[in-house]
Amino acid sequence: MGMPGSAQQAPPSVPERPLRYRRIVAKAGTVLLTGGTERLNLGVMASLVSQIATLRRLGAQVLLVSSGAVAAGRHALGVADARRRDTPFRQVLAAVGQSKLMHAWEQLFAWEGITVAQALLTRRDTTDRLAYLNIRNTLLALLDLGVVPILNENDVVAVEELEGEVFGDNDTLSALVATIVDADLLVLLSDVPGLFTADPHLHPDARLIPRVETIDEGLLRLAGGSASGRGRGGMVTKLEAARLCTASGTGVVICHGQEPQVLVRLAQGENIGTFFPPMVDHRESRQRWMLGACSPKDAVVVDAGAVEALRQHKSLLPVGVVEVRGDFPRGEVISILGPEGRRVAVGIANYSAHDLRKIQGKRSDRIASILGYTYGQEVVHSNNMALL
Repeated sequence: MGMPGSAQQAPPSVPERPLRYRRIVAKAGTVLLTGGTERLNLGVMASLVSQIATLRRLGAQVLLVSSGAVAAGRHALGVADARRRDTPFRQVLAAVGQSKLMHAWEQLFAWEGITVAQALLTRRDTTDRLAYLNIRNTLLALLDLGVVPILNENDVVAVEELEGEVFGDNDTLSALVATIVDADLLVLLSDVPGLFTADPHLHPDARLIPRVETIDEGLLRLAGGSASGRGRGGMVTKLEAARLCTASGTGVVICHGQEPQVLVRLAQGENIGTFFPPMVDHRESRQRWMLGACSPKDAVVVDAGAVEALRQHKSLLPVGVVEVRGDFPRGEVISILGPEGRRVAVGIANYSAHDLRKIQGKRSDRIASILGYTYGQEVVHSNNMALL
């Protein structure tokens, strides 16, 4: 995968203004990453890496959702027929191409001194309670360590005939990732400048819609299918992704991926493409979800010191737990009660009720010796908690 075309020019500099968004999920689709060709465009990829490196220097955390494995596999195997789209063949191409795609990202980020991590997901991973918890904990830990997570759909095991099991060129995957990590902004990098009043390929007088407050059926009718045979996404899947994200407290932008320094400029608050503002804030969305998922009989009672720590946005440790109520599994949403029995928070339990009864009142460094394993030092991590 050599650098295609002519020599790449140095990217234009961007004034280092304060960032409006500090946790960003950027999604790059197949058409953008291949430049409309049959191979990965390293020039486009290098530009995105440079922008992500700039954002990190400015204090932002960035997750990258990257398509392109199938296209990379197609090029590696010398398969020119992009019309063949049956699932077994796509899975073969993905198996060959994913390592090549990841190798390209890894080398490009290494030039910027940035470590990356790969995560391959299916929709089933995001709907299973324990898998969801593990994904969230892992991604947040990677961000805390300064690593850039690179995510893709696991095409090798995803079965397209099973409705609801695939993500549509990663538009839906990127929206789910954004909600899982409580991102401030999801950027859907496309081969079009945003959402238009009509298909700009067919209607030259179509106008860009700079801001969308509500995604309704009329708006969805404006969207068509994927204009390219290389990607599976289209404007419909992008709008559905935006609807999911904005309902969970994350803003969304659809814009052209080759707009100069687009990620940095968006993070600084510049208006580019089509913006979908969040309908609620993260805290309200997460609290609403946890309260709805919380069973009244599943709870831990904590001491006064733990209550004070929680109010300082710290995690709940086993040493502060004085009683465990109910019989809940790991990953369940539970209530956290103060000494008088009043609910002070709800959160996702890192340990089952059975395990918690063994480690309640104990120091975190004793968990492994008591249980023989550990899921972390926290009973409920502050990232997975909503204070009431």
